[in-house]
Amino acid sequence: MTRDDSLYKRSYFSNIVQMGELVPDAFRSFMAFDRAALAPGRLSAKTKELIAIAIAHITGCPYCIEVHVEGGREKGVTKEEMGEAIVVATALKAGAALAHGVNALNAYEGDGDDELYRSSYFKRLAEFGIIAPDEFTAFVAFDKAALDAGVIGRREKELIAVACAHATGCPYCIELHTKAAKREGIDAAELAEAIMVAAALKAGSALAHSVNALRV
Repeated sequence: MTRDDSLYKRSYFSNIVQMGELVPDAFRSFMAFDRAALAPGRLSAKTKELIAIAIAHITGCPYCIEVHVEGGREKGVTKEEMGEAIVVATALKAGAALAHGVNALNAYEGDGDDELYRSSYFKRLAEFGIIAPDEFTAFVAFDKAALDAGVIGRREKELIAVACAHATGCPYCIELHTKAAKREGIDAAELAEAIMVAAALKAGSALAHSVNALRV
């Protein structure tokens, strides 16, 4: 493999400063937003870094993973906590794909309904227990294990889940985990901060990949 054949190296990320030269106002504005989103508020800086680590695994940005794992470690995130946050992200990414299966059922049957998303459609998810019983049962067991309290408590996991649902863009997951978060005593301000971290990480992934475009 030649040196130029490598698409991702840690050293490439340093080229992000070039974006600050090419689009200075937009770059400064994003950096200010990113700092504000990750700053401690109702949620601690450590919790926000756990959320950021989870979202980075949903966006699949290797630069974001590097930055936020390092940032999380500096703020006291343990390897076990990191692992659990990543598993929550895994469950939410898989769950978003499965949740959209109810749309596939509607499309397959061609009922002619012009409304693509209704809360009531989510009830059809149980049909996968008949169509693909072994796989569905295995997913439900995994999802439960991922969200159960461990080294990260259930409350914090639901905060991570809400943020992940906004990163995947799954309306069913947003509704399900926002309701679960409310049951855990999480208020609107805490939810808003978690969502802002998701927004910063999703946007940050696009910006981080600019170093690949600059190389090309």
